[in-house]
Amino acid sequence: MSKTQTDVVAIWNVHLQDKVHRIEFEHGTTTGKRIIRVDGKEIVRRDWMFKLVGKEVFSIGEMKFVITVEAAGTFAYEYSLEVNGKAYEKFREQQSKLLQAWNVRIDGNNHRICLEKETVDVWVDGKKIDAAVS
Repeated sequence: MSKTQTDVVAIWNVHLQDKVHRIEFEHGTTTGKRIIRVDGKEIVRRDWMFKLVGKEVFSIGEMKFVITVEAAGTFAYEYSLEVNGKAYEKFREQQSKLLQAWNVRIDGNNHRICLEKETVDVWVDGKKIDAAVS
């Protein structure tokens, strides 16, 4: 199937220490097909016939994610994401309080620097670095 013919019904951008992960959920509402992609890579594929509602569980690193598909009327569905047991919106709010991130360009290269405020851990391009505080 070409990229323009997919059944992508939801996209979430999840800010973690290492990077901003893009989660795409594809749902075939007539076949029950479910595909989850993280950062463009397919990590879950289910070709269930007629199982249109339910949950899909997956992980990114140590973080647990759950996508829930619920009926919202005749041939209509609602999609929600939980991250470590928290609704996506609540998790985003919490992450914005815990993390400070910068995207910088140094010598023509893009880099992401992330400060975890509670632990004062520093992440550069997805890798935790040893940063001494004096």
